[in-house]
Amino acid sequence: MKHYFPDLFPDGRLQLSLGRDLVASVVVFMVALPLCIGIAMASGVPPALGLFTGIIGGLVVGTIAGSPLQVSGPAAGLAVLVADFVGQYGLAMLGVAVFAAGALQAVAGGLKLGRWFRATSPAVIQGMLAGIGILIFAGQFHVMVDDVPRKSGLDNLLSIPTSIVKGISITETDSHHLAAAIGVVTLLSLLGWNAFKPKVLKAVPGALIAVVVATVAAAAFSLDGIAYVSVPASMASALNVPTLESFALLGDATFLTEVFAIAIIASAETLLCAAAADQMHTGPRTRYDQELLAQGLGNMACGALGALPMTGVIVRTSANVDAGAKTRVSAIAHGGLLLLLVAALPFVLELIPKAGLAAILVYTGYRLVNPKAALRLWRFSRGEFVVATITVVFIVVDNLLAGVLVGLALSAFRLLVRFSRLDVDTTTDVASGRVDVRLTGAATFVSLPHLAEALEAVDPAAEVHIHLVDLSYIDHACLELLSTWEAQREALGGQMVIEWDELHAMYHNPMIFKAPDEAARARARTSRETMAGAGGH
Repeated sequence: MKHYFPDLFPDGRLQLSLGRDLVASVVVFMVALPLCIGIAMASGVPPALGLFTGIIGGLVVGTIAGSPLQVSGPAAGLAVLVADFVGQYGLAMLGVAVFAAGALQAVAGGLKLGRWFRATSPAVIQGMLAGIGILIFAGQFHVMVDDVPRKSGLDNLLSIPTSIVKGISITETDSHHLAAAIGVVTLLSLLGWNAFKPKVLKAVPGALIAVVVATVAAAAFSLDGIAYVSVPASMASALNVPTLESFALLGDATFLTEVFAIAIIASAETLLCAAAADQMHTGPRTRYDQELLAQGLGNMACGALGALPMTGVIVRTSANVDAGAKTRVSAIAHGGLLLLLVAALPFVLELIPKAGLAAILVYTGYRLVNPKAALRLWRFSRGEFVVATITVVFIVVDNLLAGVLVGLALSAFRLLVRFSRLDVDTTTDVASGRVDVRLTGAATFVSLPHLAEALEAVDPAAEVHIHLVDLSYIDHACLELLSTWEAQREALGGQMVIEWDELHAMYHNPMIFKAPDEAARARARTSRETMAGAGGH
């Protein structure tokens, strides 16, 4: 027990901070409630399926998580992928895909592959989040005025002006302007609360305040013409349990591609969130393999109910830490509160206008785009910024999976180019007849033609010094070239110095980084004698 739950045994004895954890659980519950429903809407599934995922994220994953203060639930980062999946395969197949993705995560956790999911380029992650943010912003903007989202992300983005016109046009035949008013009120409430909330109420999330304001405003003005959250008479009837026959689709290669996409993106988002959570507190560090296993088991449970896939979610996690949580009890209790709401008070959800939830998701989408992070990336590396931008473009124009794959491919290509780059700087001192050749970067077979060309351009009569101390790497092909070139120069009576000893000192590997052996020098002497003999004839 102490090994698996170090947060409960900080000094070897069981310690529970029930007071702080229960207060934190209420805060997380208030943050999770509107997001569970809103993300379900953005995913094109009934709200109950988002709530089921939130419940499992608390009660199941919270109990066995490797990151004790991380809170799991439906994530905006998967909403676009799920919406595309449901549109292609139907809601009935969602459970199969989520269950299979969870199984992949559980196996990866069991094989201790959790840490490797962190090895993802920050530019790709930033591009993925920004692309998802743009898609959520554009799609939910239409819902915010009770309009219908378009079939593609690009169409949603280009048709925003049309929805703006509908939202500001007052007519008696539709209620777009009324929904738009609720959306604007929701956004103003959210922004106003975040900017001016009293210190004594700082734990109360702006999203909850905004939903309450939207609900009260819609009820006060009797806005019956706008759309409200739809909840089934019995929450049990909302279960989307897959049939055994539906698992036969796992033999389809295209379907499996979707499953892998859900598993990989959910795992990467979860473990990056866990790494961020570790920076927020001083308690036990994340056990990445255990966290991945817990997420896998949680998603298998979600799949068995036909609910949304889950990830570790940074918004709920940061709220949990800020509210003073000390152990996993807060995450577990927030799942219990969601279960209590679903079981005892489902009718409350029907009072919430969809435009209000859509407005919160519009704000969430903007936050995911994160213009400040894009600016920091630009200042840090133009190349990384380009990778992120291209990732965003492919996500918006094509789909999420295509964008991520293109981003990963570009990052790998940049890495290959960067670690294969060799700079050869040649300076000549005319007075002394000395030539200094400085090699900087990675000397590999890829840069062999460039290195050979630079060496061949050196005056044969010059005294040459080859500086290798600034090399980050040198492979056997370039070592052989330098050795051969040195032997040939000596055979012609040239003067030269190569920093073999400095290179050996850097890498401490006499088997690889060493001067030419005696055999090479013997070959050089033979070559010199042969050339001298040929000159005598």
